[in-house]
Amino acid sequence: MAERVLEVRGLTRRFGDKTVVDGVDFSVEKGTIFGLLGPNGSGKTTIIRMLCGVLAPSEGSARVLGHDAEREAELVKRRIGYMSQSFSLYGDLSVEENLDFYGRIYGLSAERLEERKRAVCELTSIADRLPQLARTLSGGWKQRLALACSLIHEPDLVFLDEPTAGIDPVARRSLWDLLFELAGRGVTLFVTTHYMDEAERCGTVAYLYMSKLIACGRPEELKALPAVTPAGTRRWELSVAEPARQLARLRALEGVVDATLFGERVHLLARAELAGAAIERAVAEDDAAAGRPGATGAAAARAREIPPSLEDVFVTLSRAAEAGRLETALISAQPAEAAPAPTERAAKPARARPTHGFGAILLKEFSHIRRERSTLVFIFLIPLIQTIIFGYAIETETENIPTVVLDLDGRARSRELIDAFENSRSFAVLERVTADEPFQRALTSGRARVGIRVPADYSERLLRGEQARVQVLIDGSDSQVANTALHTTQLLGIALSQRIGFTFAEPLERVPSRDAYGRAALPVEMRPRLLFNPDLESSHFFVPGLVGIILQLVTLFLTAFAVVREREHGTLEQLFVTPVGRAGLLLGKLAPYAVVGILETLIVLSVMVYLFGVPIHGSVALLMGLSGLFLVTSLAMGLFVSTVARTQLEAMQLAFLVMLPSVLLSGFMFPRAEMPLPIYLASYLLPASYFIEILRGIVLRGADFLDLVPHVTGLAVCCLALLALSVGRFRKQVG
Repeated sequence: MAERVLEVRGLTRRFGDKTVVDGVDFSVEKGTIFGLLGPNGSGKTTIIRMLCGVLAPSEGSARVLGHDAEREAELVKRRIGYMSQSFSLYGDLSVEENLDFYGRIYGLSAERLEERKRAVCELTSIADRLPQLARTLSGGWKQRLALACSLIHEPDLVFLDEPTAGIDPVARRSLWDLLFELAGRGVTLFVTTHYMDEAERCGTVAYLYMSKLIACGRPEELKALPAVTPAGTRRWELSVAEPARQLARLRALEGVVDATLFGERVHLLARAELAGAAIERAVAEDDAAAGRPGATGAAAARAREIPPSLEDVFVTLSRAAEAGRLETALISAQPAEAAPAPTERAAKPARARPTHGFGAILLKEFSHIRRERSTLVFIFLIPLIQTIIFGYAIETETENIPTVVLDLDGRARSRELIDAFENSRSFAVLERVTADEPFQRALTSGRARVGIRVPADYSERLLRGEQARVQVLIDGSDSQVANTALHTTQLLGIALSQRIGFTFAEPLERVPSRDAYGRAALPVEMRPRLLFNPDLESSHFFVPGLVGIILQLVTLFLTAFAVVREREHGTLEQLFVTPVGRAGLLLGKLAPYAVVGILETLIVLSVMVYLFGVPIHGSVALLMGLSGLFLVTSLAMGLFVSTVARTQLEAMQLAFLVMLPSVLLSGFMFPRAEMPLPIYLASYLLPASYFIEILRGIVLRGADFLDLVPHVTGLAVCCLALLALSVGRFRKQVG
């Protein structure tokens, strides 16, 4: 008895309340071409996914190459090849790069990979297309490439899910020639199709209808089934002019059980007593009654008895199954010998460790980055532009507030007062008016944000030793501008009052205190000193934080699409069928962007130092090391988003949802200490909160590692948690 490479018993798969595959049983012998047929939605692809170990069955069992497809999936994946229904290779990689990638995934050495590339190129005739990008191939050549990739590791069993869908007849014929050659070499082929001519080429055929297997056996055995041509009936092929017009008439003819159009002919299933001559005569009489010429001679109807075709088989069985008249247990033409029942499972074997696959994924991702120019622009140019724009645009100091002056005094003392306002740098006198109407107009129109009205008796009051009142009107529509104007006005009032008071107190015998030169002075002198940023430059505060925000923005968005893009393009399912490990797949995607992120960090830090003049007071090595930790954290965050999102649109929305609190709650724009307690505590969940503190500590304060231990610890915990969540959520299954 021939060796069986597939044994399926009671295989069932449900999605919620819907049963997609219902109690399927069949087996496949080594070296055969097994064809699984059925209309769209009948469960063909679902069966392949369960046999490949990427979809767990709801019930039943399947043994593939001697291994349980569910519990020993990784052992199965090493020995099978898979060609999906749609082209699921990498269009932005060349033909050779796709072959190299799949060869490395299966752990082929460099020497062995070259041998296998030559072999599959010779088999599929794609050697002259190795440098060509896969997306530029025609449909037939894409299928040849997909077949070559599925054969690169010399599998014992190859699954081909509708391999000829969407390609021209010549390409179909060529592909089937390749399949026959593979079968001749001892490779077992499991092919799904809905083309009857392809089914005729298979050694064994199984037919699915409404999730159930209703027929299985060799084509000639299926054609001989009693249910196909019941006792007391015969099949006829009728050649007739305008067959579509005759179809309804023939179906109504007494003795005809069924009539189906086959191209330019009609296939009839009729009772045995109905002769071919009677069928021809009925057609001729119908033509004559309708007054149509050509009822005789070359145009006359010709009937001949024929055996059933596979299409006859499946049409007949489908209708019988739909009407509930079919006993599927009586249809199978296969031997009845069964594998152990699903309940007779042995002890669970040791799980096979998947091939790591990290190197293959790493090289593939670098190839993607190299070819995607828009990605390179996003990685390098956009952060540069953002750093420059935000670095210049964000200012915390408010200077040169537009000011209008109404000086009704006009003498030396009032001019000194106006000069004091201008010399503070907070005010810029744009207009000097002489009447109330233009003074008010300047404020209400918004041309001026501050109005200074000096009364006519300002100088006289000061000379008489009386208090002089100066009205300062401040536009409160911008709170930051208003606060600056208010604070500066109060300080100017105190400074001017002190100067005038000391002038009067100087000749007195006794004053509250005197300075080292014997002049009247305040009893207590405060001498503040600004550290780390003595000139209060906004760029020194904002640009280091901006570095962290931009790095997270770019790396998060890049990796948020990593897994989602593979899922949408169908390449992820293709990877699921390979023995690449979860960690190898995810970390292989992360590593190239980490390298790119380090380069990006150097660029942004260079802009910070050389364009904005923000010196790095601490250790550059420590800064780069902790920047690397933050990059890995941001990349892990992006990977986590990509495992949650199902589409690229969802990934983008989730990435924005993550970035918004990182900008607002990390301390980049607003002090965290001033936030309400629940929000302040929530900010500890944001990796950006720790990294911004690290950046400002090293860049501005020259902090060392001991100073930063709490922030480094928090960032490391976030990194490990996000990596664990990403790997934990990711499953090498499609459902």
